[in-house]
Amino acid sequence: MMRPLLLASLVTSLVTMAWPPSLHTGADPMLPPCPDTPNCVSTEATRASQRVPTVPFRDAPAAALARAKSALLAEPRTTVTIERDGHLHAECRSFLFRFVDDVDIVVDPVAHVYHFRSASRVGRSDLGVNRQRIARISARLALPPATSD
Repeated sequence: MMRPLLLASLVTSLVTMAWPPSLHTGADPMLPPCPDTPNCVSTEATRASQRVPTVPFRDAPAAALARAKSALLAEPRTTVTIERDGHLHAECRSFLFRFVDDVDIVVDPVAHVYHFRSASRVGRSDLGVNRQRIARISARLALPPATSD
């Protein structure tokens, strides 16, 4: 009974160790495209079912990146693996099987918005985990409503 679980864990570990994070450094598009599976969401997705909205920011890009890092690290079992040029790449591990999801946040200094991508490395369905993660991060980064005087 333990062998299938051990084998699944070993295969997952090998896949996640060999899988390089997909950091795209070109200006257009800012994020790697989503694959044809439903376990990816992105602000730049071409499919409506995979698209998530950008989030605006008002602060300087460096401060916006610091806020994005805080919002990202508030997610459980998350490690930022790359931080450079207004781009964060992180790995989020699932609780039980330790599956890895790749999360990218880009601070767009021209449009003053955050761009997001969250995708599972393995499998086809994620039961909405990536969309929920980006929704929580977006909520942490959302601008407070304007106050009327």
